[in-house]
Amino acid sequence: QLMESGGGLVQPGGSLRLSCAASGFTLDYYAIGWFRQAPGKEREGVSCLSSSDDSTDYADSVKGRFTISKNNARDTVYLEMTSLKPEDTAVYYCVRDCRVKERDLGYRYIEVWGQGTLVTVSS
Repeated sequence: QLMESGGGLVQPGGSLRLSCAASGFTLDYYAIGWFRQAPGKEREGVSCLSSSDDSTDYADSVKGRFTISKNNARDTVYLEMTSLKPEDTAVYYCVRDCRVKERDLGYRYIEVWGQGTLVTVSS
């Protein structure tokens, strides 16, 4: 099970940190990441963190602004979001089994989804 937190309303240019706590499994053995879905749009892969070598991958739209990290001891993954734009507004989902360097960050391989947390970027 995955449980996200940290969403909310932020002004353009602002920052926000999302957290995702895993239960029932350990992050040591699974790739973990984030997807998002904006109103009226398809789900989009945002970032993925590999369990094997801690390599990361990001959507082009967030490169240089978002950073994924994890704390294995706490089985928690984070998404640090900076320089937020209105187009970043979406429900953000924590996922397990994403794949780095793969089309759509391995959407078709994802086994576990969180319930989502809403991020709204607006003035």
